[in-house]
Amino acid sequence: MDGFGDILKRHRKAAGLSLRDLGDTAHLDFSYISQVERGARRPAKSFADAVDRALNAGGALTEAYDRQAGDTDMHRRTMLRAMGALAAAPAVAPLVGLEALRHGLGAAVDVEHDEWEQIVADYGHGYYRQPQAELMAQLGADMTVLQHQLAADTGSRRPRLLRAAGRLSVIVALSLVASGQAAMGRRWWQTAQRVADESGDPDTRVLVRAWDVVNGCYDGRHPAAVVAMSEQVLPLLHGQATSAACGLLAGRAQALSLAGRHAEAVATVRELADLAEQLPATIVGDVESLWGWPEHRLRHTESWVFTHAGRLDRAEQAQDRALELYPQSQGRLRAQVQLHRAACLIRGGHVPDGLRLAADLLDGLPPEQHNALVRSVARQAMDAVPAAERRRPVFGELADRVTA
Repeated sequence: MDGFGDILKRHRKAAGLSLRDLGDTAHLDFSYISQVERGARRPAKSFADAVDRALNAGGALTEAYDRQAGDTDMHRRTMLRAMGALAAAPAVAPLVGLEALRHGLGAAVDVEHDEWEQIVADYGHGYYRQPQAELMAQLGADMTVLQHQLAADTGSRRPRLLRAAGRLSVIVALSLVASGQAAMGRRWWQTAQRVADESGDPDTRVLVRAWDVVNGCYDGRHPAAVVAMSEQVLPLLHGQATSAACGLLAGRAQALSLAGRHAEAVATVRELADLAEQLPATIVGDVESLWGWPEHRLRHTESWVFTHAGRLDRAEQAQDRALELYPQSQGRLRAQVQLHRAACLIRGGHVPDGLRLAADLLDGLPPEQHNALVRSVARQAMDAVPAAERRRPVFGELADRVTA
């Protein structure tokens, strides 16, 4: 059903009036009328009466306003019931109850207010900075509240809720894989894709699949399967420069490297570099967030691809630049780039030096920074060791660290 703003715009155009004309006639600010027509502002009843008179609408606009106000009140009551029931449930976790109560209070004040976009943005920053157990506890509470809101909301706000659910599901899946629970992580990737598709948001659909492709390079999936998955997503890009599109090409380049298709991997990195140059400054400058796509991600991808391809000079250049750019808060990712450097030493014939560097990196990484992704990259360095060199004690020592 059309909203009040749509109906107002049709009546205004039928009367042959511009926004300024209607503003002059109704004694209203024309920019405010524009915001109402676009759905950016919710007007008062007096506004509806004024534009109805100015347009000689015979009560049609007043009736449309009253109808929409009734829908809003019903929506508010539905949300309050859902959040109130969740907050009062005896078995619910304390964090869930508090968040449900807070969302219920927000709906009581303004049912149209949507804070989920900011919540998603906050998790994008928290992913690299918060301890994983704390992040997952908080995320579990928010996802429970979001689930109940989705069940209660079948209106125009639902696609935005689904978009938030898709993106938060990415963080759940990433966290599960990083903690070594790859099988459960894959289930969340599947759910994230279904939710993203239901949202109808093109960028969220690509973003979910892009992170799944990147994660597939670490979670034990066969490289050919990850490459095939990336090929299924490529038609969704439409040549647009977004962080999701860059993420997909980065994951695809890494998967091609693991599959031994080095020429294609290098070509994909070139394509990625061209696309990254077109990104808006806001995305490139968002260096601390999971949702941005700063330069250090490009250099990280180059480091991975050129290391696997045996192009050691190019790999070293990329590693130097990545380590120069990476924030200190992203210690795990800095360690992964340094493990690429260890693999370069091994591939360049300096096997003991490369193995010692990898072992020292793992020893120097704080325990909370050790995860399955770091260990996966360390295994790649070990895989570069020729069979005849694997009898060295330092190889066994590194294997013990990776296993531990």
